[in-house]
Amino acid sequence: MKPKPSGQEPPCRSDSGRRQGYRTRVYGAGELLQDLRKARSLIRLNEVFLKLDRYRVIVIDDLGYVKRDNAETGALLELIAHRYERGSLIITSNHPFSTWGSIVDETMAVAAAARLIHHGYLFEVTGESYRKKTSKAVTQQSVKQ
Repeated sequence: MKPKPSGQEPPCRSDSGRRQGYRTRVYGAGELLQDLRKARSLIRLNEVFLKLDRYRVIVIDDLGYVKRDNAETGALLELIAHRYERGSLIITSNHPFSTWGSIVDETMAVAAAARLIHHGYLFEVTGESYRKKTSKAVTQQSVKQ
């Protein structure tokens, strides 16, 4: 996997998994966490997990954009625990693991990190984001005119 360009479409959102024959499902973090929270309140969380088991790869994009409540993070931890050693889970975030306690409950963050990194890989992208660079260029161009 090539390192993703900061602020652009992450490589995990591309069709690379599908092209290699893997059933892949991509979620925005907000969408998935709201769905899981609703399923949990209706006592149907296990049904959702079984449906998700059809996918070899699940991508959760942009975790950490908004702080999540305990109901959402609890459901996320249950998903991570359910997927542990069953299927691939890719999570993109603009926060390193060391700051996940500011997004989700600290205990849940530690438990999630333990499962995610046990058989997983971490890719940290550093540098200025593509959006920020583009914004600076547009601003500088406007000032010159």
